[in-house]
Amino acid sequence: MNMKRNWLSYMCMAALFSGALTSCNESSFLNLSDPNYFTESNFWKDKADAESALAAAYSPIKGAMYGYFGAFDGWLNLNGRGDDIYTIKGEEVPMWNIANFLNSPSTGNDPYGALYSGIQRANIVLRYIDQIPASGITEEDRSMIKGEALFLRGYQYFLLVNNYKEVPLRLIPSNEDETNKAAATEAALWAQVEEDLDNAIKCNLQVERSTAKERITKGAAIAMLGKVYATQHKYPEAKQLLGTLLKAPYSYELMDNFEKNFTNEEEFNKESVFELQYSLSTDNGAAYYSYVHSWIRVGELGGWDEILPSDVLMKEFKKEGKSSLSGGYDERLYNTVYFQDDFYNDGTGKIYGYDYDEIFWKWKTNEKKEYVDKNGNVIKIEGEKGGFDSLDEELEAKGGVKEVYDRPNFRRFTPINEEERQMARCAYNIPLMRYANVLLMKAEILNKQGHPELAIPIINEIRAKHGNMPAMTGTTQSEVQAQIEHERIIEFPLESYRWYDLRRWGKLEATLSSRGFVADRHSFYPIPLWEINANSEVK
Repeated sequence: MNMKRNWLSYMCMAALFSGALTSCNESSFLNLSDPNYFTESNFWKDKADAESALAAAYSPIKGAMYGYFGAFDGWLNLNGRGDDIYTIKGEEVPMWNIANFLNSPSTGNDPYGALYSGIQRANIVLRYIDQIPASGITEEDRSMIKGEALFLRGYQYFLLVNNYKEVPLRLIPSNEDETNKAAATEAALWAQVEEDLDNAIKCNLQVERSTAKERITKGAAIAMLGKVYATQHKYPEAKQLLGTLLKAPYSYELMDNFEKNFTNEEEFNKESVFELQYSLSTDNGAAYYSYVHSWIRVGELGGWDEILPSDVLMKEFKKEGKSSLSGGYDERLYNTVYFQDDFYNDGTGKIYGYDYDEIFWKWKTNEKKEYVDKNGNVIKIEGEKGGFDSLDEELEAKGGVKEVYDRPNFRRFTPINEEERQMARCAYNIPLMRYANVLLMKAEILNKQGHPELAIPIINEIRAKHGNMPAMTGTTQSEVQAQIEHERIIEFPLESYRWYDLRRWGKLEATLSSRGFVADRHSFYPIPLWEINANSEVK
C-alpha cells in the first residue's frame, strides 16, 4: 500500500468531515441518524474512521489563507512584529497595523479561530477513539492516533498561550462544554500544554518517520515539549528532553545543503523533526496547497510584494564580512535572500536564468519623474505615434539609462525554477521544528547553566555545516549568548522564531520601542472582538 497516498486520502476526506466537526452545535454531528453523515453510532468503527477524524484535526492549522501557517493571517502577520521582517505598506492594511503595533481586537482576521477549530477536532478524537471496538483497531494504532491528537491539541494551545497569554481552556467537545467560558490563567495553559505533550510522548508514536512521513513522531513531541520548557526558562527539564534527540534511537542530522530545508526537493529530510505537509492535489475537494510563495516573493519576481528582509537582518547576515571558507558571506545569506552581490551576477547564482542586475533595474528619471539620458536630457516619449510598441523599446532606442538597484528580498520558500514561478499555488512544506533548533536550544541552555565551553562546539557545528563559516570567536558566557542570538536570527528567518526569541531574552521593548511597541500593551496579541462578543466570560 502507498502509505503517503493512503494518508492523503484521509486528509481529503477531512475536507468533508471537518464540516461536521466545526458546526456551531456539535450535538447535531453526534446525533445525526442519516447514514450519509458521520455520527457517533455509524462512524467510530475502525482505524480508518479514527484516521479520518485525526486528519481533520490536522487541517485547520494549515489553511491556505487563514490557518496559522497557511500564509495570510497567521505566521506572516504575527511574526511581522519582529525586527527581521519589514512589512510593506500596501493593500494589506491589517498586516501593516499588526507589524507596527497599531492593531486592535477588531483588526482583520487572525488564527485564533483556526487554532480552536483544530483543538475542537482533537478533542473529538480523544473523546471517541476509545469507543472503537478492539476488532476495528489494534491497541498500538489506537495509542498512536491518541498521541497525535494529544500533540495537536497541546501544540495549538502552545500557539495560543504564546500569542494571546490567557484564553479559554477547552478539553472536551464543544457540545459538552460551556458556551461562555472564562480565560484560563497563563500558568494553567502552560501546564496543559506540558501535560498533553508529555502524554503524547508516552503513546505509541513512531520514534522517527517511516513510510507515512507526515505523521507526528515521538521525536517531534520531545522536541516541542523541550521548546515549551525552554520558552518558560525551565532549563533543566528542557536540557534533559532535548538531549535525548542527540543520541540513539534518534538519527537527526543537519542538512549538507541548507537550501533543501525550504524547497519541495527533499521534504521530510534528515534535519526535519516536524513539518506540515502541503499538496497541490484538489482531489475530493481538498485544499492543502498554500500561497506562501506569492506572499514572500517580490513584485519583480512575480510575487505580491508583502514583506522584505529588514535592514537589521541584512546587517546580521553581513556582520562577519566575507569570511566564509568559500570567500563569500555566511552561506545562509545566499540561501535565504536575493541581493546585489557578485554571486548573483557572475553566473553561479542565476535567478530564473538571469543575473540580479538584469532583473532589479529601472529607467533613470529626474526629480520631476521624467525619463532622461546619460547627460540628463529629458527624453520625449512618443509611444505608438513614434512607432514604438513599448516604453522599454522606446527608451532603449533613445538612450535611456538603466539604473540597477539593490532590493534584498527573500529567496526562502519561493519557486526554484521558472515552471514553479508560474504556478498560482505552491505545496512547500513548512518546517516547524528543525534539528538546528534542537541544537541551538541545547546550546543556549548549556550556556545559561554556566557551560559556554559545551555550547561552543554545537554552535560551530551549525556554522560549519549551514554557513560554511569558521569557528566562532569568544569564550565567555556573554560572548556565547551574543553568538547564539546572532546564529538564531540568520538561521531561522521566516520560521516563526524571532519575535518569541526577543521576548524570551527580555529584549522586545529595547528592540522595538522605535516602532511604537509598549510592553504592557503589545507583548501579546489581543483576543479578537468576535470572541469577546460571543463569549460573555472573556474580557
